[in-house]
Amino acid sequence: MERRRAVDTALVIGGGIAGPVVAAALRRAGVEVTVYEAYAQAADGVGGMLMVAPNGLDAFHAIGADGVAGLGQPIGTMVMEDFRGRKLFAFDGLPDLPASRVMWRSDLYRVLQDRAVELGAEVEYGKRLVDVREHPDSITAVFADGSTATADLLVGADGIRSAVRGLIDPTAPGPAPVGLLGLGGWGPAVPGTGGTDVMHFAQGKRAFFGYWATDDGTAWFSNLPHKGAMSAAEAAQVPTDEWLRRLRAAHEGDHPAELVLDSARDLQVIGALEVLPAVRHWYRGRMVLVGDSAHAPSPSSGQGVSITAESAVQLAKCLRDLPDPATAFAAYERLRRPRTDKIIAAAARTNSRKAAGPVARAIGRAITPVLTRTVFTPKRIFGDVHAHTIDWEAPVAP
Repeated sequence: MERRRAVDTALVIGGGIAGPVVAAALRRAGVEVTVYEAYAQAADGVGGMLMVAPNGLDAFHAIGADGVAGLGQPIGTMVMEDFRGRKLFAFDGLPDLPASRVMWRSDLYRVLQDRAVELGAEVEYGKRLVDVREHPDSITAVFADGSTATADLLVGADGIRSAVRGLIDPTAPGPAPVGLLGLGGWGPAVPGTGGTDVMHFAQGKRAFFGYWATDDGTAWFSNLPHKGAMSAAEAAQVPTDEWLRRLRAAHEGDHPAELVLDSARDLQVIGALEVLPAVRHWYRGRMVLVGDSAHAPSPSSGQGVSITAESAVQLAKCLRDLPDPATAFAAYERLRRPRTDKIIAAAARTNSRKAAGPVARAIGRAITPVLTRTVFTPKRIFGDVHAHTIDWEAPVAP
C-alpha cells in the first residue's frame, strides 16, 4: 500500500550541517525542498575538526551520503590517561561497528551539500529569516531582504542560536556556557601514541587534554576551566601568544601536553563551550526543529553531528509515513527526545568532571582504577549510543 505523506513541500532554514542532512532526507521521502542559508555563500573551509560516531555514519548512510565514511581518519581506539601520560584504560570500540572518524567540518559539509543537491534540493544564500506568516494549510518565511517563500512546513535547522526556535516559543532558552573553553591545534609527533587510529584523553592537573597522531605530527585539543561566556569572536581578540601562555601554564607538568604545547602551531580557539538547555517545544503549527536548534550537547559528548543526522532522518521518515504535520511532529519528538536528553545529560556529567577543582580531580584519579574494572566497559559506555540504527524502510507508527 502506498504511504500517505504529510507534506509535499518544505522550507529548511539553515545551510550548515543539519540543513543539508534534513534536505537530503526529505528528498528521499519525496518532499520538494529548498534550503535557505543566512550567509551569502557556502560554508566551504569554515570550522574546525569534529567526530562522527558509528551511529552518525549509519544515519548518513540512510540518506546515501556514504562519502562521509571516507573522510578524515578512523579512530578505532580511545585511551584514557592520567596527567603523567600513563594509560588507565582503553576502548577498542564495539564489535561489528565501524570506527568513529575525526574530520574537518568543511569536508563533511561539502559531502552533505553535494548529496542534498544531487537528490534535487534547492539552495539559496543570503536569506536570513526574520519572521513567519502562518496559514491554515501552509507557512510563509519572511527574510531580511524582503523576500518570502511559502511551503507546507518549515524546518528550523539553524543551529544553537536558532531563529526558528524563538518563533516557535519566544521563551525558549538560548545556549549556556558549560564552564570550559575549547582550544586546539597541531604540534610535533609524540612517541608511543599507537598510530593514527588511536585518540588519547587525559585529565591533567588543571585542564583536560586530548590528542591523536596524524601523518605529519599531532592534533590536539584542550578544555580550560572558564566561568562565563566567551564567543569565538571575543576569543579571537586574545593574541595567540597569550593563549599559548595560558595553555602552557594550565598543562605545566602534564605529559605529553607539555611537550606538544611547547611547539604548538596553527592554534584554533573555539571560545566557551556551550550546551542548549532543555527545549520545551520542538514544534508548533507547521514549524519544527532539528539538530542543534532542538538538542545541542556540548562537544564533550562526541555526538553533536551524529544525533543531528539521526534526528533529520527520523523527522523525514515521520513526515513520509504519517498523514499530517501535527501527527508526524509528535511521533518525531516521541522517538527522539528520550535519546537526545540522555546524551546531553551524559555530556553534562563529563563537563563537570573536566571543570572540577583540584580535590575532585584527585578523587577521580583515585577511583578510576576501580571503575575500569567494573563500570568503564565499551558496551556500558558506548553500547546504546554507538549501536543505534534507523531503518529507513521501516514504517513509522503514529
